[in-house]
Amino acid sequence: MTKQLQATLAAILVISAISVPAQTTTATPVHSSAKSKKKHTVARAPKESATERQIRELREQMQNQQAEIDNLKSQSAAKDAELAAAQQASVNAQTVAAAASSQAQTVNATVQANADAVASLQGTVTDLKNSNSGLALTISDTKKDLTEKIENPGELHYKGVLIKPYGFAAAETVYRSRSINSDINTPFNSTPYMNSAQAFTSEFNATGRQSRLGVMVTSPMSWGKAAAYYEMDFLSAGTTSNNNQTNSYTMRQREAWAQASLNSGFTVTGGQMWSLATEVKKGINEAPGVENLPNTVDPQYHVGFTFTRQYAARFTQALGKKQNIGFAVEESQTVLAALTNPPTNFFIGGAGNTGGLYNSTGNGSTAQNYSNNIAPDIIVKYTADPGFGHFEVGGIARFFRDRYYPTLPYAIASATVPAASVPATGTNYTVVGGGFFASAKVPVKKFADLGVHVLQGDGTGRYGTANLGDVTVKPNGTLEPLRNSQGMASIELHPAPKLDVYGYAGGEYLQRTYYSATTAATVTAAGVAVPAATVNVGYAPQSGENDKACFTEITPALAAANGGYTPGAGTCSGHTRAVLEGTAGFTYRFYNSPTKGRLQYQMVYSYLTREAWAGSGATAGSTVNPKGTNNMFWTSFRYYIP
Repeated sequence: MTKQLQATLAAILVISAISVPAQTTTATPVHSSAKSKKKHTVARAPKESATERQIRELREQMQNQQAEIDNLKSQSAAKDAELAAAQQASVNAQTVAAAASSQAQTVNATVQANADAVASLQGTVTDLKNSNSGLALTISDTKKDLTEKIENPGELHYKGVLIKPYGFAAAETVYRSRSINSDINTPFNSTPYMNSAQAFTSEFNATGRQSRLGVMVTSPMSWGKAAAYYEMDFLSAGTTSNNNQTNSYTMRQREAWAQASLNSGFTVTGGQMWSLATEVKKGINEAPGVENLPNTVDPQYHVGFTFTRQYAARFTQALGKKQNIGFAVEESQTVLAALTNPPTNFFIGGAGNTGGLYNSTGNGSTAQNYSNNIAPDIIVKYTADPGFGHFEVGGIARFFRDRYYPTLPYAIASATVPAASVPATGTNYTVVGGGFFASAKVPVKKFADLGVHVLQGDGTGRYGTANLGDVTVKPNGTLEPLRNSQGMASIELHPAPKLDVYGYAGGEYLQRTYYSATTAATVTAAGVAVPAATVNVGYAPQSGENDKACFTEITPALAAANGGYTPGAGTCSGHTRAVLEGTAGFTYRFYNSPTKGRLQYQMVYSYLTREAWAGSGATAGSTVNPKGTNNMFWTSFRYYIP
C-alpha cells in the first residue's frame, strides 16, 4: 500500500469519527423493520435536513473510498504476489544465470585453452616454416658457396694446405730521349752527361720480361699459421743472354720466403724478401703485394724510394691491432762509390767465383764484384695504423770492412817497383754506418692519398733506387761512409673506381767527401822523373774532378776499332751529387673481376735529372757543373691473375 493511499484512509477515519457523535444526539436509531413498514405506509419520505444529507454523502463517500481502498488492497496484494513471484522468478533466473555463467566460464576456459593450443601450434608451424625456409636458404647459400668455391676457388686445396697463385702477363714499352742501352728498368745514375754521344740519341724498347708469377702456400695450425711464398720474373741477364732472337734471359728469383705466425701475434719470416726498410701499406709482416710501391711501370721504381730485395730473417710482434715492432738481419753488400785518385793499398772484396755460383763477368768485360762482408745489416722498425693512415719509423745499422796496408804509401809507382813484389803487412778495418727512415701515407677522404718517405744516414746509399754508393776510401786505405739522403713525396688520386691518377717527386743525394794525399816520386818508362805531388783523394774532390769535356761531344773510336757499338765518351769525372725525378701517370682498369682477373693499361711520364759535383773546367780556375737529363715515357698493358 502506498503512502498516498494510507493518508487518504486516515483522513476518512477522522471525518467518520467526527460525524458519528452528531448523529446520536439528534435522533434515535430506526430499525430496519420499522423502516420497511413505514415505507409501505408513508407515501413520501421525510425531507432530509442539510446535516443528514451531508452525513449521508460523507457515508457514501466513505463507502466508496472503502470500496476503493479494498480494491486498492486487492490490487496491492495481487501486485505483492506478482512481485514475490517476479522476485522468485528473478532468483530462479539468477540461479540459472549463475549456472549458465559458470558453464560459460568453463566453456570460455576450454575455448581459450583450445585457442592457446591452436596459437601455439600455429607458432610452432610458423617457426618450422621459418626454420625450413632458413634451412633451405642456408642450404641454397651453402650450395651456392660450395659451387662457387668449386668452380671459382680463391685458393686451391692440396692435402692440408691452401695454394693461391699471383702474377700478371705484361706487354710494355719504354722511350728515353737519351739512350742508356737499358730494358724496361732504368739505371738512374747512368743517365749520360752531354759529352756522351748517346746523349744525342734516343731509344725505344719493347718487352714482356716484367711478366711475373708467384704462388702462396698457407697451412692453418693450432698455434697459428705456416706459409711460404715464391715469386719470379725474367728481368735478369746471364753471361750469354741477349736480345738477338729468343730473348733467352734467365728466370729471376724476386721473393722466396717462409713464415710462421703465432696466435700471440709473434711472426718469424726468413728468406729473400723486401727489406724491412721498404714501406708497406699496412702492418709490418711480409705478404704478397703488401709493399707500398710507386705506381710506375719502371721496375727500378722511383728515385727517392727506399728498397732492396735480399735475404732476411725477420722477427715481428703485434702490439694490439694497430701497432707493430720488427727486427731483421739482412744480407749486406758494400757499394764503393766512384773514386778520384784511388789509393792502391786496400781491397774490399773480389770478382765472383763461378764455382761458388757467383757471376764472374758483368757490365761488359768488367768483373762482377762482391764485397767481403763482416756482418749482416741490422734493421728495426715500428709501424702504426691508427685508422687515418699508415706510419713507419725505423733505423739501419751497417758494418763496412776492408783490408788495408798501413806500411804502404798512398800509391806505388808501378813503373819502377811492381806492386806485387812489395812486401807489406795488412790489417782489417771496420767502420759502422747507418741511419734512420720514416714514412707516412694518409688518405684524404676516399679520393686521394698523400705520402712522404725519407731516409737519412751514412753509408745507406745502397738502399736507394739510384744506388749512389756507400763508402769512399781515405788515402791510408781505410773506409769512410758517405752521407746520404733520400726522399719521395706522392699524391695518388682516385677520381673513379677504375681510374687512378698519380704523381711522384723524389731525390737522392750523396755528400762530397775527400782528403789530401802525397803521391810517390816516380820515373816513367822513358826515364822521365815525376816528383811527388799533393792530390785530393776520395769522392768528388773539386780540384781533382776533370770535367773539361762534360759538355763536348766526343767522336766514336777509330774506324779500325769501331764495330758499330762504341759511341764516343770523353773525359768527364762527373761524380753524382744528386739524382732527381718527377713522374706523372695514370692506370685505367677497364675490366676487373674477382673471379676472372683484371685487365689494365698504364701510361707514365718521368723527367730525370742527374747533377754532378762541380769540377775543374777547361780554363785554369774555372769550374763546371755537369748535368744530364732524360725524358722517359712508358706504356703497359697487363692481365692480372684473379
